[in-house]
Amino acid sequence: MTKTIALFGAGGKMGCRIADNFKASRHSLLYVEVSPSGIQRLQQRGAAVTPHDEAVRRADVAILALPDALIGKVAPTIVPGLRSGAMVICLDPAAPHGGELPKREDITYFITHPCHPPVIHTEADPEAALDYFGAIKAKQHIVCALMQGPEEDYEVGVAIAKEMFAPVMNSYRVTVEQMALLEPALSETVAATCLTVIREAVDEAVRRGVPEEAAREFVLGHLKVSIAILFGYIGSPFSDGALKAIERGKKRLFQPDWKSVFEPESVLEEIRAITQNDSLAGVK
Repeated sequence: MTKTIALFGAGGKMGCRIADNFKASRHSLLYVEVSPSGIQRLQQRGAAVTPHDEAVRRADVAILALPDALIGKVAPTIVPGLRSGAMVICLDPAAPHGGELPKREDITYFITHPCHPPVIHTEADPEAALDYFGAIKAKQHIVCALMQGPEEDYEVGVAIAKEMFAPVMNSYRVTVEQMALLEPALSETVAATCLTVIREAVDEAVRRGVPEEAAREFVLGHLKVSIAILFGYIGSPFSDGALKAIERGKKRLFQPDWKSVFEPESVLEEIRAITQNDSLAGVK
């Protein structure tokens, strides 16, 4: 069924990616943008801007391609004016899980987020191999959650999400709470933090005299091998020496209770920091 989709924040970084992917869509698109630079980016794509109130009135589906810290401010200008049975799609679990969406029982809230192109995956197209974020040429997986609404709306949301983040391989169904464990807890609080430390370790090796290119290529190659071992892509284990180094390293680099970042209260602390732009959230 053809839908009228209103894309709010259409001229932003994520909004433009979605707008590009919707060019061949069977759906009718309304592009909503207020910033001059965003409007200019849409004009360069040949997309006309629809006034906010008109888009709210006409939308079957409203996609909030907005920064997390703005959703709590902008959603109340959208949700109350939507028709009964409309769908709101959020591209991140932070605002929904943090209670930033207006209460309204007669609409659907659908949450989706890209996994981004996997580290270990073959792309025959050189341009796809350089599409690190996805939603341009590289294939990626996505996660989806039906926060509220009729069960049949889940597949409607998945179909739209696959267009937004195309080309998509698999779509994995999770709850909003589980998606919040994936981001921010797993992908940002843990993975991005660990990788930031790895980058700082490379800089430290360079400071101590290792040639920069040698340090970078050495660690990136070892990261690929470690990922292949730890996630079961190959049968080879870590060497005995590496296992001993890992055991000693975890004691030196990590707090004994580091897994507490997955506790519900810790996840909500991180979400409050994201949605409220509070740099002091979680600081004791």
